[in-house]
Amino acid sequence: MDHPSLGPEASTAPSKSSISRRILTPASILLGALMMSWPALWNGFPLLYPDSMTYLDDGRKVARALFLHQLSEYYGMRSFFYSLGILPFHWNLNPWPVVALQALLVAWVLWLVVRSVLPNCTPRRFAMSYLILVAALSLFTSLSWYVTLILPDILGPALYLAVYLLVFAHQTLTRTERWILYLIAWWGITSHASHLLLAAGLCVLLVWLWLVWRSALKLRIQYIGEIAAVILLAAASQLALNGYLNHELSLNGDRPPFLTARLIADGPGRWYLEKHCAEKKWVICNHLDHASSDPDNFLWGSDGVWQSLSDDENTEMLREELPFAIATIRAYPGAQLSRSAANFWGQLTTFGLDDLDPSGYVLDQFPAVLPSAKASYLRSRQAQNAMPLELFGSIHFWAAIVSLAVIASLLPHLIRNPSPRLIGLSAVMASMVVANAAITGTISMVEDRLQSRVVWLVPLLAGLLVLAWLNQWPRTRKNPR
Repeated sequence: MDHPSLGPEASTAPSKSSISRRILTPASILLGALMMSWPALWNGFPLLYPDSMTYLDDGRKVARALFLHQLSEYYGMRSFFYSLGILPFHWNLNPWPVVALQALLVAWVLWLVVRSVLPNCTPRRFAMSYLILVAALSLFTSLSWYVTLILPDILGPALYLAVYLLVFAHQTLTRTERWILYLIAWWGITSHASHLLLAAGLCVLLVWLWLVWRSALKLRIQYIGEIAAVILLAAASQLALNGYLNHELSLNGDRPPFLTARLIADGPGRWYLEKHCAEKKWVICNHLDHASSDPDNFLWGSDGVWQSLSDDENTEMLREELPFAIATIRAYPGAQLSRSAANFWGQLTTFGLDDLDPSGYVLDQFPAVLPSAKASYLRSRQAQNAMPLELFGSIHFWAAIVSLAVIASLLPHLIRNPSPRLIGLSAVMASMVVANAAITGTISMVEDRLQSRVVWLVPLLAGLLVLAWLNQWPRTRKNPR
C-alpha cells in the first residue's frame, strides 16, 4: 500500500504533512522544469532543428482548415497534432512558451514516476530525491537538450513513462492524473509516426507479460486494454485528420519514402532493381542511375531522387514502396537481415548532439515562420556555432555507459527484492530504447538525434534503482533476511 503522504488516497485532514506536500509538489516540479531548461537559457533561445520550422509553420495552416474551413493545397509532411498542440504556445511569435510546456510536462511525469518507486518517503525527503535525480539527468544526459528542442522527440519518452504509470503504478494515481496521462499518451502517439509503432509494440509486450507473469507483476488486463484503446484512438485521429486535409485515409500523411531510400542504400534494394527494372517499370527505375547510397541525400539532397520527382511521381513511388520492400526481402533475405542488424546496432550506439549545429535552412525560414524572433535567434550560441556539442555528446555517452554499469551492479538486489513496479519500469524502458533503435535504424537512417531522444532513459532507470535501493537499505539493515 502506498504511503498516505504521497499516495492519491491521502487523508483530507489538513495535517502538517499534507500542507508540506501541497507546497513541495508544485515548487519541486517548477524547479525541475527550470533545471531542464538550462540549455535554452544558456543558448539564449530555444534549440532548433530544420524540422522545427516546419512544425512551427504547419500549425496555423491546419488550424485554418479545421476551424475556419480555409483549405490549403499542402499542409506539410510532419505531425499535424504536434503542430496544433504547440500553436497556442507560440502563435508564430515566440517559441519560449513551447519550451515551458515541454519542461513542465516532463517534470510532472518524472515526479509521478519517482513517486511510484518511492512510496514511503516523507514529502521533504522525496522532493530532495526527485530534485537530485532531475539535476543529474539535466546536467549529464540528453534530457534537457530535447526538452528545450522544438520537436516532438521528447514526447516519445513521456509516452513510454505514461504507459508504465498507467499499467504498473495505476494505484498511485488519482483520477485526474490518469486522465492527464491518457492525454499525454495520445498526444505522444500522434506526434510522430515512430511513436505509434513503438506504442503498439509496447502494448504487445505488455500483453505477453500479462500472459506469463501477471501474478508476479500484479498486472491487470483492463489497464493494458486502456492503453490499447488510447493507441486505437490516436490512430483513428490520424486517419480522420489526414482524410479531412488530404482526402486520403493515412496514418503518416504526405511522408517521404524512407524505406525505399534505406533498402537502396543497404544494397539489396539496388540489386533487385538492377535485375528487375526492365519488367517492373517502377518510378524509381527511371532514377536508379543517380540514386544515392546515402538515404539522407536520396531524400533531402538538392540533387536527390525524392526532390527531383514530380508530385505524381512522388505519389506513385509511395504506392510502390511496400511491393518493392517485400520483393527485395524475398530476393535477398540474408543480405537484408545482415544490413538491418548492422543498422540497428549502429543506431543503438550512435547518439550525440551533432544534429544541433546551426542550419542555413532554419535561418532562411525565420521571415515566414518567426519574423519577430530572428534577431534573438541570431544572438544565440546555436546560431553562432558557439556550443560545445561534441563535449556534451561525450558526457552523454559516458553517462549512459556508467548507468549501464550501475544497473548491472544493482540487478542482484532487484532479483533478491523483486518490485513489480521496478521490474515493469525496467521492461518498458529497456524495450523502448532497443525498439527505437530497431525501427529508426532499419526503416529510416542512423542519426544521432534519433537515439539521443530516448537514451536518457538509461540513466533515469539507473537513478531510480539507486533511489529505491537507498530507500530500502535502512529497513534491510534492521531486518536482514
